[in-house]
Amino acid sequence: MEYNFKQDLKAIRGILELTQVELAEQLGVEQKTISRNELGKNEPTARLLEQVYSYAFEKKIKLNRLKEMLWTDNLESNHKLLFHGAKSSIVGELNLHAGRANNDFGQGFYAGESYEQAISFISGFEKSSVYFLDFNDENLKCKRYEVNQEWMMTIAYYRGVLEEYESHPIVKKLIEESRDCDYIIAPIADNRMFQIINSFIGGEITDEQCKHCLAATHLGSQYVFISDKAIKQVKLIERCYISGNEKEYYKNIRTDDTKLGDDKVKLAKIQYRGKGRYIDEILS
Repeated sequence: MEYNFKQDLKAIRGILELTQVELAEQLGVEQKTISRNELGKNEPTARLLEQVYSYAFEKKIKLNRLKEMLWTDNLESNHKLLFHGAKSSIVGELNLHAGRANNDFGQGFYAGESYEQAISFISGFEKSSVYFLDFNDENLKCKRYEVNQEWMMTIAYYRGVLEEYESHPIVKKLIEESRDCDYIIAPIADNRMFQIINSFIGGEITDEQCKHCLAATHLGSQYVFISDKAIKQVKLIERCYISGNEKEYYKNIRTDDTKLGDDKVKLAKIQYRGKGRYIDEILS
């Protein structure tokens, strides 16, 4: 799927109320470049893509957020708008088996609930983009997780740090339940959160400390599609270009949020010290 550049170019020009000549002058290109791209007669170069989208973001036009609003307004019942941050691009059909086996819930196709959430994870990659997805949840079985012991231990298993307990009945039940569905809705666990879970699995903190530390760094929810039936009900509807200045903007937001989250984690460890159970007590 390519970028919807010709419509984006028209939209940017329309929002700023500029003629093709005026926009061309501001971008430092010829008017015919704008005209031919708006008509779809030219394939935009990488340089022109960056010029146009970077210019729009400098002018305070958050085009991709506007698209998020418009797509959300036009959803049918039983449909949800989701977002997938890709380090490069999606080639071919959506694939359940392209991802790593040691993701939060094993292999599957992962998506998030908001554009801002999706971009925050891939803003450090040069050729990254964000895809908009239309998900129809009709007649599908969902497994939903909250920030609790079940979620922590399930993620620990799929991320490969529960090997010594994998034959335990509690762990076996967790894994069975995590696959008895078409798709999963669960809190996102980034690498920083996984370090906290690892501290719990390593016996450094209790389940109660871990839960509150993780709640302090909540990043929103992710959708994980694990059945062929579910992935067939996910449709790619748009691919969004992310300019360098937009990436930097969201990278800075995430840096600020990380600092606040780290301070909350320290506070939660102190406040809930001695409360709850350690991993060897749970799986004794």
